[in-house]
Amino acid sequence: MSRIIAGAAGGHPLKSVPGDATRPTTDRVKEALFSRLDSWDILAGARVLDLFAGSGSLGIETASRGARQVVLVEKAPKAVSVCQQNASLVNKVLKANTVTVQRGTVDSVLDGYYNAISGVPSKTFDIVLLDPPYPLTEEELALTLEKISKILAEDATVIVERSGRSPEPTWPSTMQKFADKKYGETHLWFAEPI
Repeated sequence: MSRIIAGAAGGHPLKSVPGDATRPTTDRVKEALFSRLDSWDILAGARVLDLFAGSGSLGIETASRGARQVVLVEKAPKAVSVCQQNASLVNKVLKANTVTVQRGTVDSVLDGYYNAISGVPSKTFDIVLLDPPYPLTEEELALTLEKISKILAEDATVIVERSGRSPEPTWPSTMQKFADKKYGETHLWFAEPI
């Protein structure tokens, strides 16, 4: 069973998505990721977008550690239900409506945040977390990263979690990788806007 590791809601258990359609981030990877984010001091007050959210555990962890707004994006009905339950739990502990769930495809949600006609985003985010499903091709991931690049705050951080066997993502021209780390079968890439 997954849990919130630290922060205001630390120790609370999280519901998991039934079945094997999602692969939760292991506690080891989650602890390493959040240790790094804490050391960079970027969580407090952050606006966070958790794409392909699954159970929402990564986004919910950011809320527990001080993010001011977290959006979990998921399209699978079972996962959406679990995200809503987990969001409700952390919001109750925080006594605030910090975490919301948006049902839909990642691309449709990203398209909704960016007005292609005016070239202005309707929302920007400080942290974007992506743990895309394995069947997502590298080309599809590159297109998603291109859309993400249009809604990033100036000092934003993008974290991509993939299989250790996956190649480095193809970054859009407006983003650059600044760090990466492999944890067993999981590889994390960190990027920022240029």
